[in-house]
Amino acid sequence: MTAVSEAATSSAMRTREATVRRFAVTDMVFRAATRASAILVLVLLGGVAISLVAGSWEALSKFGFSFLTTESWNPVTENFGALAPIYGTIVTSAIAILIAVPIGIGIAVFLTELCPRPLRRPIGIAVELLAGIPSIIYGIWGLFVFAPFLQTTIQPFIISIFHGIPGLSSLFAGPPYGIGLLTSSLILAIMVLPFITSITKDVFDTVPAVLKESAYGIGCTTWEVTRRVVIPYTRVGIMGGVMLGLGRALGETMAVTFVIGNAHRISASLFAPGTTISATIANEFTEADGALYTSSLVALGLILFIITFIILALARYMLLRIDSRTGA
Repeated sequence: MTAVSEAATSSAMRTREATVRRFAVTDMVFRAATRASAILVLVLLGGVAISLVAGSWEALSKFGFSFLTTESWNPVTENFGALAPIYGTIVTSAIAILIAVPIGIGIAVFLTELCPRPLRRPIGIAVELLAGIPSIIYGIWGLFVFAPFLQTTIQPFIISIFHGIPGLSSLFAGPPYGIGLLTSSLILAIMVLPFITSITKDVFDTVPAVLKESAYGIGCTTWEVTRRVVIPYTRVGIMGGVMLGLGRALGETMAVTFVIGNAHRISASLFAPGTTISATIANEFTEADGALYTSSLVALGLILFIITFIILALARYMLLRIDSRTGA
């Protein structure tokens, strides 16, 4: 009987040792795979940066810092400047985010706090379906439907309202082309809205019900619960959704190309045609027949890469400051 017990104990120990070794091997493989994935991301990011720098070196070495401060873009004389595309990219993306963020957060609050339960799913699906529409469809709709509507209705009305008011009269000066910076900004706002709304709604759903119930229990209104409980608890997720929308706005190509007017000039009026970095590259890369021309377009891509990196870094810094202030 003792020999049988010893054999059983020995067999159990061997089985346990084999299981522990298998777990150790699995953990080692998993650790190596995740480390390799992280390194692969860094390698790809570095490869993209090196390729952009190498491709744009000819333009940067010839024009230097003036490439960032020159508005002229003349392929005939090979005189290139990136100021107009940079201006258009930043202005259209900023306006789009300023419009989309409050609307997106408002829709998320409505879906999570106020919407009747039978309507939550249909409205949520409808919002998410907007994200699946191809950008070229937004561009076609913007060019043939939205821009004529703005040209005949909205823009003349805005011009008449702000006529003669210092500052605003130049910001909304005519003629009403229909296409331009404001039109592309509105199209971008519509495009990034579902991303911001969907992510904000998902992070709002992660708020523990006990926190909201406690706030309602002491007499807080829905506005107070949203402002003092839901948004502070989910600020990191909200910022992530905003950054995702901003990244989409900065890099959007086809929809903006259709409605921005593709003019390499800077105007104080939001109704004037302009261009962005992505639109310029999409419009002219196939026509670039010279090394300097191609290098200048690649340099635009490098600038867009740097702008995106700087914005994401600033967003991360803001989150760290908020967390440190909250912890204090």
